Amino acid sequence: MEKEQQLIETIVSAIEDKKGKNIVSLDLTGFDGAICSHFVVCNADSTAQTCAIADGIEERVHEVLGDWPWRVEGKQFGAWVAMDYVDVVVHIFQSDLRDYYKLEELWADAPMVRYEYEE
Repeated sequence: MEKEQQLIETIVSAIEDKKGKNIVSLDLTGFDGAICSHFVVCNADSTAQTCAIADGIEERVHEVLGDWPWRVEGKQFGAWVAMDYVDVVVHIFQSDLRDYYKLEELWADAPMVRYEYEE
């Protein structure tokens, strides 16, 4: 399996474990000027949950792939956490901020995968 796809699957699994909601990945490879090849986006009900999801992603990706994020922003506030894994950037929003920023609409032409899981 391609490492990038394995990274995305590992991130999605970690989000699911922390009960993140509305998980999608956007393939940005066909867009000139995109800062990465994929976004993974999810939302959570509280700042504590956004931070727990971010921590869970860091731990799982390191455990499975041996990688750490290049940079993490927003954990000090927990409303919107961005995790930069170079080719994959993860956005963890509080639900109301995700509705406000509408990140998926900005990249509406990008191929999207929605992840559904059973609780």
